[in-house]
Amino acid sequence: MKHFDRAVIGRILADGIKELKLELDPQQHEKLLDYLALLFKWNAVYNLTSVRDPLQMVTHHLLDSLAAVPAFAGAVSVLDVGAGGGLPGMVLAIARPDLKVAMIDTVHKKTAFLTQVKAELGLTNVSVHTMRVEQLQVPHKYDVITSRAFADLSDFVNWSGHLLAEGGRFIALKGVETPSEHENLPAPWKATELRQLQVPGLQAERHLVFIQKSETE
Repeated sequence: MKHFDRAVIGRILADGIKELKLELDPQQHEKLLDYLALLFKWNAVYNLTSVRDPLQMVTHHLLDSLAAVPAFAGAVSVLDVGAGGGLPGMVLAIARPDLKVAMIDTVHKKTAFLTQVKAELGLTNVSVHTMRVEQLQVPHKYDVITSRAFADLSDFVNWSGHLLAEGGRFIALKGVETPSEHENLPAPWKATELRQLQVPGLQAERHLVFIQKSETE
């Protein structure tokens, strides 16, 4: 499918949300479709994602990120590092309007897109930063720092560890599991859980890596 058929995409999204057992209201459903429509439109010019087909975008982007939403239960503030086109940050912000979601990327065209989405969708719980995460300083640290297929896990925690609140955790969205990555984390960081994700309509491996400071440190 080369054009954005909102009715077809909406049905696939609704079926996926039901399969994931997520409680989203009709307004959230529409906002997710609005977001995807903007991603599809901007992608033609700005190359925000290698996925071009909007039907694939539903599974590879929306449902892929929505499958991770339950992992953020109890979180109040989240930082999405290397947010790109807003995955999972923008999806989290729509699915969890009670959550403060900050997104950071070094590429200006990507953060310009995120800022546009924030404005058009009226997402008051979103903030966007254009810079390297190592240089970011904030008055209030984050409960959870996340990324999706961003960097090596060691780089991820080294670069953004100064932004994590006491007792907070990293949640990395990954594809195929690479044990060497989470076994070789620098002290005091430790992978506390690997959680397999089932993404509706996606025949590919997905899992979450949870990382926290080791209690022995």
